[in-house]
Amino acid sequence: MTASEKAHALLDGIRKLDDEWARAVGGLGEPELRAPSALPGWSRAHVLAHVARNADGLRNLLIWANTGVETPMYRSEEARDADIDAGARHPAADLLADVVASAARFAEYAEAMPDDAWAREARNRRGAPVTGAVVARMRLSELAIHLADLDLGYDLDRVLGLLGPLAEDVVQHAVTSRSAHLPALRLVAGEFEWTMGAAPGATVTGSCGELLAWLSGRSDGSALDGDVPRLPAWS
Repeated sequence: MTASEKAHALLDGIRKLDDEWARAVGGLGEPELRAPSALPGWSRAHVLAHVARNADGLRNLLIWANTGVETPMYRSEEARDADIDAGARHPAADLLADVVASAARFAEYAEAMPDDAWAREARNRRGAPVTGAVVARMRLSELAIHLADLDLGYDLDRVLGLLGPLAEDVVQHAVTSRSAHLPALRLVAGEFEWTMGAAPGATVTGSCGELLAWLSGRSDGSALDGDVPRLPAWS
């Protein structure tokens, strides 16, 4: 599969999750938005503000990959955090509109990307090179993980079940993000398998959602089978 073909498959998944987000949050009012999310210290409003700014930040990376003009994801880490905090204080109607509008901006730019741009590189907020197709995978992963973080009845298995085979890409993104912290491991979820390290390692099994919850710091891995290592905090 070419980078363009993979990217367009990922964009199909992003559209599905954008629609699911609209269903999940469209009717939320002030009390629901100010209630705690599943993320310590963050309300649901913080999660929504983060997802909105993530859409704009990842759109910046698509612009970079497409044009070759350096366009950082965020002005700085401090600016990113300040924008999330400011957004979380917006009235409910404004915050919900921001989530929808930012998702539309990302989707509109992504749909117009030339096929060859998906294989070109930008750099993520950590400075690592990422292709345009990886940027699409990053967006899909953000939408999947944070939909569960809203604590509105979605767990990660339910969210990934909406994506079919693209669930493999979301877990792969978490595996790649955690590669520096994982020993040699073989992760198995049904028909999917991911291998860490150059040599075969211990096997850890579970559902895609259970593996993603552990990799992303949402669980301690106690639901998984095998010798599950402890991981540092997700960042």
